[in-house]
Amino acid sequence: MASIIGRLVGAFYPTVVAKRDNAVKLGILGAANVAHMSLLTPAKSHPEIVIQAVAARDRKRAEEYAKANGIPEVKDSYQEMLDDKNIDAIYIPLPTSFHYEWAVRCIKAGKHVLVEKPCVSNAYEAEKLFNLPELSQPNAPVILEAFHTLFYPSWQYFLSFVNPDDIEHIHSQSMLPWYFTSKDGIIFDYNLSGGAMICMGTYNFAAIRQLFRAEPIECLSCETQTFPGEGRAKCDIAFKAKFRFPNGAIADTESTVRGSSIWTPSSVSVTNKEVIVPDKSLPSGHEKVMKRELTLYGFLNGIVWHRIDIKDRYTVRSNGKVIKTWEEKKSHKAYTFKEAGGKFADFPGEDTWISYRHMLEQFVNKVKGRETQTWVSGEDSIGHMKMIDMAYEKSGLGIRPTRKY
Repeated sequence: MASIIGRLVGAFYPTVVAKRDNAVKLGILGAANVAHMSLLTPAKSHPEIVIQAVAARDRKRAEEYAKANGIPEVKDSYQEMLDDKNIDAIYIPLPTSFHYEWAVRCIKAGKHVLVEKPCVSNAYEAEKLFNLPELSQPNAPVILEAFHTLFYPSWQYFLSFVNPDDIEHIHSQSMLPWYFTSKDGIIFDYNLSGGAMICMGTYNFAAIRQLFRAEPIECLSCETQTFPGEGRAKCDIAFKAKFRFPNGAIADTESTVRGSSIWTPSSVSVTNKEVIVPDKSLPSGHEKVMKRELTLYGFLNGIVWHRIDIKDRYTVRSNGKVIKTWEEKKSHKAYTFKEAGGKFADFPGEDTWISYRHMLEQFVNKVKGRETQTWVSGEDSIGHMKMIDMAYEKSGLGIRPTRKY
């Protein structure tokens, strides 16, 4: 218990380190609460990130935000932030419908971009954003969709156990208790690209795509729940979706942002195809087979708690008759890459680094032209949005709209 408390205290109240002279100076568009966890906290322990400025539609709010978070500068507008040559990179935590516009403006202004997930509202915007000509030029700006969970040690460790060719089925689930979201919040505003699938379910979709290392062929079904009679019929509060992948495997996933009062840890489970296990000790005519199930509990909040379970179910058969069955189980954890060991042993990180801190490490490495151990490419982000669009179209709610500007 003491180690858990110490880890969490260190994660959410990290030691502030001295900043290097060549640190990346980053500005925030919008005085967003999410930035406390996603940027302001992890930046404290990174010597090469300085949160230099913030801009908001309401300058007074921006000033209060800057004062509360020790941010030196307040800009009068988003555009003033982009025009400041002293700012190297921009973090975009705005409502989803504004991501595309301001990511494009940032790239065209020569700024590196860390944009909150989902990166844009739909696949059309993703294709346009990640194929901007500015991104194919020498010394092009860096753009990263902030899928922080994919950078955490436990996720990368779990991924190393999975062979895409062996997968038969994947199930993923996540949830937020009802009191985390307001019925009047932007998450349920269609015009701001709201909905459970695009806001919460996108984590599930990204996990599934990474495990398959492939794109879904089709969405077989997608059932949704919405608020009845409140004018928000196009925004889902919960969904269940099923996809078919190229190897014939199936993935089903579910999420809600208005769940029960008791929080349930997220999970993703992979069931492999049955394989024959050679065993010379068996009598003639007997066959030994094994079916493996791998589960990562807590894939969204690995710093708080997680566990990787690997269950191998063995069966001995003779002429189709089951002679014997048994199960072998191993469990793993990885709060650091060193704990994961093997190829991960020399990757950087402390047990007090939250997933956002690991992501920030790689973002700075990319900006500085250094090697990255983990990355979310433009192709990945486009794939995320195509999968989301596929599900929304199947559900009948329709893809999230593109805002004109």
